[in-house]
Amino acid sequence: MRVALALIAALALSVPLLAQSQMPATQAESREANLTAYVELLRSDLRTQKVAIITEMMQFSEDEDAKFWPIYREYELELSKINDDRMALIVDYAGAYDKMTDAIADKMGGRALELEGRRHALKEKYFTRLKSVLPAMTVVRFFQVENQILLLLDLQIAASLPVIK
Repeated sequence: MRVALALIAALALSVPLLAQSQMPATQAESREANLTAYVELLRSDLRTQKVAIITEMMQFSEDEDAKFWPIYREYELELSKINDDRMALIVDYAGAYDKMTDAIADKMGGRALELEGRRHALKEKYFTRLKSVLPAMTVVRFFQVENQILLLLDLQIAASLPVIK
């Protein structure tokens, strides 16, 4: 449990440390540094950290382990596609930040909500799949851990992006 908490803390701290590693002179450079930090986080050993946290928190039996991980890998693959689309939205946001209009904001807001909906639908899909091979309490415990990780990442990303003017 302590190891998992330490890993979660390290994960939570990774974005601010990445973002602060460069001290940009302008707002544009600051936004670029934040985007770079986000990309590094998504492409880094995040998956390894998540696997370590999940392994520590779940304490699967051998049978549960054999059933869980193949489904989890499929879930992660689908989640990574959503994250790629999220990254594209963040890049678009950064590019439009200084010339933001109501029309651009409306379009980006719709895209952000669509991405949230896709992530939610993905979790529902895999909740059902995992329940077909694991006890419901185990599946709920996994999604509690997963949601904690995703919330930490969401908070770190949101804190790195400038609020619309």
